[in-house]
Amino acid sequence: MNSTGEPGRMIEGRKPPLNIFLPLFLYPVILILIACSSVDAADRPNIVVIMADEKSEITEQRTNQNGQRSREFSNHGSNIALASKEELYLDRKLAFANPEVDNPNLPNVLLIGDSISIGYTAYVRRDLIGKADVYRIPTNAKNSAYGLEHLNDWLEMKSLKWDVIHFNWGLWDLCYRHPESNVQGNRDKVNGTLTESLEGYRSNMKKIVARLKQTDATLIWCTTTPVPAGEAGRKLGDDVKYNLVAAEIMKANKVRINDLHSHALLRLPETMVREGDVHFTEEGYIHLGSKVAEEVSAAIAKRAADSRREIE
Repeated sequence: MNSTGEPGRMIEGRKPPLNIFLPLFLYPVILILIACSSVDAADRPNIVVIMADEKSEITEQRTNQNGQRSREFSNHGSNIALASKEELYLDRKLAFANPEVDNPNLPNVLLIGDSISIGYTAYVRRDLIGKADVYRIPTNAKNSAYGLEHLNDWLEMKSLKWDVIHFNWGLWDLCYRHPESNVQGNRDKVNGTLTESLEGYRSNMKKIVARLKQTDATLIWCTTTPVPAGEAGRKLGDDVKYNLVAAEIMKANKVRINDLHSHALLRLPETMVREGDVHFTEEGYIHLGSKVAEEVSAAIAKRAADSRREIE
């Protein structure tokens, strides 16, 4: 389009201007591409490319020597970049207000999970004041493949010995998303792609549990909370299927199970934040938090009793 606003026509006698000015953030990318183009494919290193989509959400894509996406952790999970910021729940600052100073006289508890766990974290911490130092990972744990990739960093985020680790993955794994969906987070259970199959979920959870067991902490698996009717990106009953897979793994590894799914049902649908939404009202998160605190307290008490018996 020329300066007169008419497409396809040039002002006679003038050459079209050459656009030589690029946004500053593009220059490092250009330099990297130039450098990589001079390296033989066989010698080309693995590259981590950080991309921001139009919603300013950051996703990480690993590429191998042939420029193809690596499937190091899972055969699925690539659609989590379609999730919305609202789903992350990162604006709930109290959930991320971890103790600034560790009390050496109190056991250390680590909470790992998605937005549901973010919702109840502050209430768990409140209920366990004077009983435990309660920490949570610094973000939303999303799906199991994402969790497996970042688990080491989360376990080592503090130079602490974890006494109890309460963890969950599920709601993101069983979510369907489609890039053309207009629903929050591009959720679409009709035309979308499933984030993680049951078998992929099983594989990821086995590896996660194996790594968590290396910490010598008391592990508590938290069942995935209910999927309500009318949820745009999740199918009714999938929460039960994924919970059954997880329960099988936990029982085989003698991991304690906190049945938060059944506990949530006691107060549904009145604690549902809105119809067809997996999230809860504040009363709902208080209800969930009390159950989590109860299970963590029981694990701490048993751990202390076992320790006393060993001394005796």
